[in-house]
Amino acid sequence: MSKLSFNNIQQFAEGQLLLVNKPYKWTSFDVVGKLRNAFKPLKLKVGHAGTLDPLATGLLIICTGKMTKQIDTFQAEEKEYTGTMVLGATTPTYDLESEPEAKFETSHLTEEQIKAACAQFTGDIQQYPPAHSAIKIDGERLYEKARRGEEVELRLRNVTITEFEITRIELPEVDFRVVCSKGTYIRSLVNDFGAALNNGAYLSRLRRTRSGNYRIEDAHEVLELVNTIRDLKNGDVAGDSSTTGH
Repeated sequence: MSKLSFNNIQQFAEGQLLLVNKPYKWTSFDVVGKLRNAFKPLKLKVGHAGTLDPLATGLLIICTGKMTKQIDTFQAEEKEYTGTMVLGATTPTYDLESEPEAKFETSHLTEEQIKAACAQFTGDIQQYPPAHSAIKIDGERLYEKARRGEEVELRLRNVTITEFEITRIELPEVDFRVVCSKGTYIRSLVNDFGAALNNGAYLSRLRRTRSGNYRIEDAHEVLELVNTIRDLKNGDVAGDSSTTGH
């Protein structure tokens, strides 16, 4: 983890890129809101580059001030994730936000079958986003429509999976690592992976470990950043003129 080094609060207005370790069950907007509140009464632009689901953890890129103009650039970069899927069942949300429904036997699945299934999901592929996702249709988030029980026609999305490897198999759990393009839904990948095995699968753990050249090892905890911002506002921190050191 790199050291936080700021000289004054004005540096954030000039524009900073902050690497944050998003906590479990926080939304990406929760993180943005926490930092934005820390800057008050200074009105400062704060945004994130690439949404993480509430049950996912890991690297969230936060931009402040003039750096927010580059959010689209950071968002477009390649991402890397590690995670765990559970074979033998599916859930409506493709993860643990909903209860498992359809059940399948997994004892017949072999390590060779599971690893071989990765091949069909490597390269340029198409996937449907989960019905419970933050994509907007007619100005409303898909998950809001799904919660009301409305059926929405989902559109296939073109994504690229550069690497998809299985790192542990202890059925029904399977650990994996994925390197993918912007817009890839790992929940959908896991759901489709289960279907490819004539089985079911849902995502039980997900962590973003890299976005472009930025890595989770260099990220900071939300409260660490909040405390640094508050100290700067109170004039308690004296340092050099360097920025984040990333």
